[in-house]
Amino acid sequence: MSKNKKIIYIALLVAQGVIIGLLENMIPFPFAFAPGAKLGLANLITIIAIFTMPMKDSFTLVVLRLFLTTLLGGTVSTLMYSAAGAFLSYFGMLTLKQLGPKRISTIGISAFGGFLHNVGQLLIASWIAKSWTVMLYLPILSWIGILAGVAIGIAANYLMLHVKTLQEFQLAYDKHTLK
Repeated sequence: MSKNKKIIYIALLVAQGVIIGLLENMIPFPFAFAPGAKLGLANLITIIAIFTMPMKDSFTLVVLRLFLTTLLGGTVSTLMYSAAGAFLSYFGMLTLKQLGPKRISTIGISAFGGFLHNVGQLLIASWIAKSWTVMLYLPILSWIGILAGVAIGIAANYLMLHVKTLQEFQLAYDKHTLK
């Protein structure tokens, strides 16, 4: 696989993640009992990246997506919350993925990522508020994050099975990791 093809692939995924993130920011979340909660649809791109590219490239994708989304429609505080959730989720999903496909599915990894994303954001909120009472939202946000993670995992599975480009990158990544 050529370096240019890899760069274009990363750029396309980053652009898709930014667009999904910006569109999601425009959608009001219907659950008033969980202020600030979102479905995290842009995490679909992170899941795809974890399964189709090396860690260095997928981490670059996460960082670029975070900064570009913030630059185009966020604030410093949204960057803090998003970064905490994204990095905790990302590294947690990478760690869980090491168990292998026979022990955990893409859906399970994604659900775990949804849970960790909320934990990261609540940790930042607790730090800012200087109070652990913010963590009382964790049970509610956990269910939302896990359910959203399951849906995102299902979507990622579907895309990786039916989109030829994703299959090519996944095959190249799998060959690279088996060496």
